[in-house]
Amino acid sequence: MSDTWIILGASSAMGRAFARRVAREGHSVILAARDVADTEHTAQDCAARGAPMSKAIAVDMRDPASFQPIYDLAAAQSGTINAAVFVGSMPEQSAIDADPALGDGTIQDSFTGPVHFLHGLAPLMEERGNGTVIGIGSVAGDRGRVGNYTYGAAKAGFHTYLSGLRNRLTRAGGHVVTVKPGFVDTAMTWGLPGMFLVASPEAVADDLWTAAVKKKNTIYTPFFWRYIMLIIRSIPEFLFKKMSI
Repeated sequence: MSDTWIILGASSAMGRAFARRVAREGHSVILAARDVADTEHTAQDCAARGAPMSKAIAVDMRDPASFQPIYDLAAAQSGTINAAVFVGSMPEQSAIDADPALGDGTIQDSFTGPVHFLHGLAPLMEERGNGTVIGIGSVAGDRGRVGNYTYGAAKAGFHTYLSGLRNRLTRAGGHVVTVKPGFVDTAMTWGLPGMFLVASPEAVADDLWTAAVKKKNTIYTPFFWRYIMLIIRSIPEFLFKKMSI
């Protein structure tokens, strides 16, 4: 029996790559994104790659009313229900500094919206006694930096939520993987200064699948970001606040 994977943010580069990876494993996919027309193409691609069921559906992290059709579709599927959360937005920090209202959207897209969605999905996973959640955080959530501290704060909050959700779902037979990507070749990072060691979405998708199968708790992808962030977290605050990294 195949699993069903809900992919939130399925129109993103990482979401699309992971959906294809899941389809190759023979599992069904519910592809949720704001751009349904674009996601329809991914749904067709996943069906061709082996997904028994592949459906595109609209979702907006700023509109919780859009979550219910996804819950209903998931509940109608037999077997294990899983979710991978790729949603988020990252305006330039300078733009948020000039217009703080932009920060509200960033926090909704990257933190409070995903939290609301997963909290609504958790009872179904507990009822079935299984399932995996993959939550995409960011290395930006490991330490506040002058270049993207609003986005980093949203991801740090999401990391903490995922840790608590992991404790909750583990008691019911489920699991939660917290993922902290470094630089990935996506629309969110195109044109940003200081990019190095950029990973492909396909390589990240493989890491996510391995982490889910092995029931990892927290991973960095690519793996070397664990050591880069260890160094960054170790810099004393009196020095760090003078740096532009």
